[in-house]
Amino acid sequence: MLKIATWNINSVRLRMPIVERYLKEEAPDILCLQEIKTIEESFPHKAFDALGYTYRAIHGQKGYHGVATVSRIPLREFSRYDWQDNGEARHVGVELIGPEAGALEGMLLENVYVPAGGDIPDREVNAKFGQKLDFLERMARWADAVDRPTMIVGDFNIAPLESDVWSHKQLLKVVSHTPIEVEALQRFKDAHGWVDIGREHIKAPERYYSWWSYRNKDRHASDRGRRLDHMWASPDLAKLATGHRLLEEARDWEKPSDHVPLVTEFAR
Repeated sequence: MLKIATWNINSVRLRMPIVERYLKEEAPDILCLQEIKTIEESFPHKAFDALGYTYRAIHGQKGYHGVATVSRIPLREFSRYDWQDNGEARHVGVELIGPEAGALEGMLLENVYVPAGGDIPDREVNAKFGQKLDFLERMARWADAVDRPTMIVGDFNIAPLESDVWSHKQLLKVVSHTPIEVEALQRFKDAHGWVDIGREHIKAPERYYSWWSYRNKDRHASDRGRRLDHMWASPDLAKLATGHRLLEEARDWEKPSDHVPLVTEFAR
């Protein structure tokens, strides 16, 4: 079995204690992190080395955004796409190499952090929302040309299904669940025929959230969550997935991220 995980960590240096806990307790083979908020030189390399995650691909920037893929099995950096079109560090792609990857050898693993999009779902008055839609359109054009087994994971900042949010009716005009964003994400999905592994294994309308706002002081009482994090795969690759889950209790760990980790298990 090979385990691939994804987690918006909201500052890897600040939250290294819970990353260490997760890696020790759950032991994924590969962990894709978003919003690492650091440059490569300041990344906690020694901590990951000590945990056995000696293969890394890091695309960071100071204080904001940034993505990193760390692994116990061999991989090499394959690509960095500027889907934001402004130089922000929001993507890194790797290729799995060597026999330790088993049936996944040669697979491309894309780690992405889609922009949140600001607060107003109107590109005419909110440039950030327009940037988000353009980001998704560039992703769709890229996906249209994908021609080998690929998995794309990360914080998409969109909860597409009605059951992906605590209240479909109340969030229809809230950025992350608006129809225009859902339609843009669907165009990206259709461009390659991606399989939403999460919803293949946790069927809608079953409750499935990966993010709870820090503003929600008692998330257990109100449970106002959203599914903003995703793991999608090429159709043939998705057939190799044997399980998928998330670690919701990580939201209650000390100094948590507002997101929780997801993991997909594959037959080697």
